[in-house]
Amino acid sequence: MSVLRLRATLVWLGLILATVVTTWGLSKNAFSPVVAVVGTFLIAAVKVRYVILDFMELRTAPRPVRIAFEIWPIVVTTVILVFWFLSR
Repeated sequence: MSVLRLRATLVWLGLILATVVTTWGLSKNAFSPVVAVVGTFLIAAVKVRYVILDFMELRTAPRPVRIAFEIWPIVVTTVILVFWFLSR
């Protein structure tokens, strides 16, 4: 099988693309600081989810384990953003 057809390779390329968007797209003055911060954290949460599912191989884990690990980035991102908005 071709390396480009492996799911892990496609996810890895997607993670690189998301990093490029975060680093160069959201760091410029094209967006307000609020949009840049929220966008950066949301992209990071999506990246964490893909790392958990595809590189930690939890995509095929039992349902309760998978749900717990998929809820974790949502909770952490929400808590960070709530504290950030409250501190402004």
